[in-house]
Amino acid sequence: MRVLTEVFRSPVKDEMYLYVDKQRGLKSVPEALLSRFGKPQPVFTLLLTPEKKLARANAGDICNALMSQGYYLQMPPAREEYLLDLYCAPTEARY
Repeated sequence: MRVLTEVFRSPVKDEMYLYVDKQRGLKSVPEALLSRFGKPQPVFTLLLTPEKKLARANAGDICNALMSQGYYLQMPPAREEYLLDLYCAPTEARY
């Protein structure tokens, strides 16, 4: 199974990506999802196979979703608890 896939990034949420079958385009994506996703910004196009190695998603799962529903939504990774503490730390020096 090989799928020509177009990947879009969300302008609203960092690290959120939408994979769509290039032939179908965005027609299969529900309007409610597009309104929350924001205006899709194209990132790149790739020929996706189940064996392909991807950074944070399983290519087989993406291929199956593209064949069944026409799109795959990749959510941002969960933030580690200790990283959240860095944002809460005071930013001014105290002596």
